[in-house]
Amino acid sequence: MSASVAVGLIGAGWIGRFHGESVALRIPGTRLVAVADPVPGAAASLIERVSPDARAYTDALALIADPNVEAVLISTPAPTHTDLVVAAAEAGKHVFCEKPMALTLADADRAIDACATNNVALQVGFNRRFADDFAAAHDVITSGGIGTPQLLRSLTRDPGITADVAARVKPWTIFNETLIHDFDALLWLNPGARVVEVFAQADALIHPQYKEQGYLDTSMVQLRFDNGALASAEANFQATYGYDVRGEVFGSGGMVSAGEVTRTAMRHFSSPGVLADTPRVNIELFHDAYVAQLAHFADCIRSGAAPSVDGLDARNALEIALAAKESVETGLPVSLLSVRR
Repeated sequence: MSASVAVGLIGAGWIGRFHGESVALRIPGTRLVAVADPVPGAAASLIERVSPDARAYTDALALIADPNVEAVLISTPAPTHTDLVVAAAEAGKHVFCEKPMALTLADADRAIDACATNNVALQVGFNRRFADDFAAAHDVITSGGIGTPQLLRSLTRDPGITADVAARVKPWTIFNETLIHDFDALLWLNPGARVVEVFAQADALIHPQYKEQGYLDTSMVQLRFDNGALASAEANFQATYGYDVRGEVFGSGGMVSAGEVTRTAMRHFSSPGVLADTPRVNIELFHDAYVAQLAHFADCIRSGAAPSVDGLDARNALEIALAAKESVETGLPVSLLSVRR
């Protein structure tokens, strides 16, 4: 194992390109040695910009088999994640996988078991844990700064979705790929507690013409924890004012909040009123957190430490997403015991 971690990136789409740039240019002690993407020219285009000596592949399994690759970064469509995690683990490669790691609990177990059996690190991309404000809030909670958590809230409001994109969104994406961040954040901000009941409502309020094909763009989810705390998680795909991600935990001895709607504390006061800039894309809002999570992954590989957010964390968030789906389908609260199987 070299001091510099050799990373192979699978998936050179929007977030994959950012991750590849981070490995190649932003994180000391990491090298981007290979990129795989099935779209002709996609891997080569990224490599040309950030790591000219890296190898380009169209086949993910060929990248995994590359002996120069020590760790694999998976940034492909969600349904492909589990098989790629398992393939990388069986090849002895450490794995960073974008969320969701799996879409079923059986697949989540398969991914976790493969990494444990082959003694490789597995980290999942829940980036809020690496954002300074969310991490500071977590530290306050774990130090007893707000007493016992009683009410929690997490929200994700994306800055907009066009009709042509909405038409291609897979059913249950709002739970599996958006609110799964909030589910993980709520678990993390209520340390040691488990969710025991989920009640979810969801609808297509932005592009209702696609609801019949399973598209949902607005949701509110209520959670009950085994320590008595109550929580809400909400999502909407069209915050016209910018990218909005926030969290709040109220406890017996105080409250902590994280997330800021505006880009900076600057306010412009003029005749139209008070104006403030807002972030518009995820890699702007969570730029430093995206980089920090990969730096943590590399540090864990070098030190042999276990990643702070792992496959079990991904499984715990997934079981909430599955319960939310069942709740929308039935119109009833769902006990987590029904999906823990």
